[in-house]
Amino acid sequence: MDFNQIFRERTKKFSILVIQSLSSLPYSDDISIIRKQIIRSATSVAANYRAVSRARSEKERFAKICIVVEEIDETQLWLEIIEELGYLNPDKILQLKSECDELVKVMTKYKFKLAQS
Repeated sequence: MDFNQIFRERTKKFSILVIQSLSSLPYSDDISIIRKQIIRSATSVAANYRAVSRARSEKERFAKICIVVEEIDETQLWLEIIEELGYLNPDKILQLKSECDELVKVMTKYKFKLAQS
């Protein structure tokens, strides 16, 4: 399996994990807004990473990876907010934050690699 396939799967699994982790939270206005935002950003990471691997040019690939980095960073922000508000079990938030941190590192490194190409 190559790098692109590994991260296509990994970003998709991360999106699913975010959705599953937040779906059990009770309804309230604040939780609803946060849930919508984090699900949107996490799924955008997966969708845009798929676009990276199908880009028609290096410029398009770079533009898409920039979006991926922005969206994973936004997801990281929402996870920090969820953690500080105490909305999720500490073990679950640690799992989500750990995977998100890894994805931030990898995608940022990939972005800089493409920028230097």
